Amino acid sequence: MKLIDTIKAAFQGADGGQQITTSDDLEAAIRAANVGSAAGMPVNANTAMRVSTVFACVRLISGAVANLPLHIKERVDSETRIDRTDHQLWTVLRRRPNAWQTPSQFRRMMQAHLLLRGNAFAMIARSGSKVLGLIPLDPDRMKVTQLDNLRLSYEYTRRDGGVTRLTQDEVMHLVGLTLDGVNGVSVITYARESLGLSMAQEQHGSNTFKNAARPSMVLLHPKKLGKEGQENLRASLDAYRQGGDQEGKALILEEGMESKPLSMTAEDAQWIEGRKFSRTDIAMFFGVPPHMIGDTEKSTSWGSGIEQQSIGFVTYTLEDHLTTWEETINRDLIPEENVYSRFNRKALVRGDIKTRQGFYVSMLQWGVLSPNEVRKLEDENPRDGGDVYYDPPNTAGGQGESNDDQEPTRD
Repeated sequence: MKLIDTIKAAFQGADGGQQITTSDDLEAAIRAANVGSAAGMPVNANTAMRVSTVFACVRLISGAVANLPLHIKERVDSETRIDRTDHQLWTVLRRRPNAWQTPSQFRRMMQAHLLLRGNAFAMIARSGSKVLGLIPLDPDRMKVTQLDNLRLSYEYTRRDGGVTRLTQDEVMHLVGLTLDGVNGVSVITYARESLGLSMAQEQHGSNTFKNAARPSMVLLHPKKLGKEGQENLRASLDAYRQGGDQEGKALILEEGMESKPLSMTAEDAQWIEGRKFSRTDIAMFFGVPPHMIGDTEKSTSWGSGIEQQSIGFVTYTLEDHLTTWEETINRDLIPEENVYSRFNRKALVRGDIKTRQGFYVSMLQWGVLSPNEVRKLEDENPRDGGDVYYDPPNTAGGQGESNDDQEPTRD
C-alpha cells in the first residue's frame, strides 16, 4: 500500500486504524505507514521481520527472556531471601498471564514488541491490589501522554475504532531506550537505512536468480525491427534465459543480429560483501554478536573468541532487557516494598554441563551452597544429610585440631 493510500485508509478508519482528526493522529499514521528508505524499500516493523538478520536477533533475545525462570522473592532481612510461590503474581507470571497465552508466549511477544517498537504494553486486570491477569496491547494502537502532574495517560484504539483511556496504574509499560522518558525509541526507525539496503540487496539477488543468474543483454539489429517482431523476440529470449530444456543450448539470432552482454561482475557490485556488511550492521543495532546469528567469519570482533562473545551478549545486551523487565514488574505489579521479581540468570548455563559442574564444585568447596541446594538447582529431590555447609579448604578455624594442641617440634 502506498503512503497516500495508507493515510486515506486511516482517514476512513479502515483496517481498524485510528481515525485521523488531529495533526498528531496524522503523524502517527505516517509513522505506522511503509515509510521508504533511501534504497527505495518500505521499512516498518512488519517488513523488517522479513529480513533474516532482524528475525534472528528478535527470536534470539525474545527467546532468552521468555525461557529464563522468573521468580517472585521476598526480602526478609538484609541477608535472607525467600521464594514467594504463594504470591498471586507468581501464578500470573509462571502459570497463566491471561486466558489464551502461556507465560513464555506472553514474554516472547512483549519482548518482540519492545525490540521492534521500543515499547510494550499490557493492560492489568486487578481485583483490589491483586493482579489477576495481563492483557497484551498492540503498541501501534497506543498513544502515551504525560499529564501536568507527571503521571502518564494511555489512549488505546480498539479494533472497532473506539478509544479506551487507561491510567498509569492500569498499564504495564515496558520502555526500551528512550529520549523523552516516556516513549521508547524504535530500533527500526534508526536502522531504517541499513534495513532498506539489506532488503534491496535481497530483492536484487532474487531477481538475478529468477533470470537464471544471467545478466540482461543488448541485441543489435542492422535494420528497424517492428513491434510484433520485438514482442516475439523478447518472448523467445525470456524462455531461453529461464533455463529448463533450453539450458546449455546455443542462442540463434536471425537477420544479421548481434548480441552484447551487459555484465556486472561481483567485483563491480560487491554484492556478497555488501550482504555480509548489512548482516553485521543490523546485528549491531540489536546488540547481538554476529556468531549467534550464523556469521562466524569474524568470530573475534566482540572478544578473544566465541566464548567471550557469548559472555558479552549476556552482560551487555541480555542483562539490559532482564533488568527492564524486573524493574517494570516491581513498579507496576508489586505493591509490597519487600517483594520483588528476579530472573534466574544461572539458567543461562543450563546447557553447558561442564560450566555447571565447575560452578557447583566451587560453591560446595567454599561452603556457599549445600548439596541439597545444588540438587534443588538441578530439579532433584533433597537427600538425607544434604543440608550441611562444608568448611572452606586451607582456612583456619576448621574442624581439625588447632596448632595449640600439637606437641612442639624438638630438634
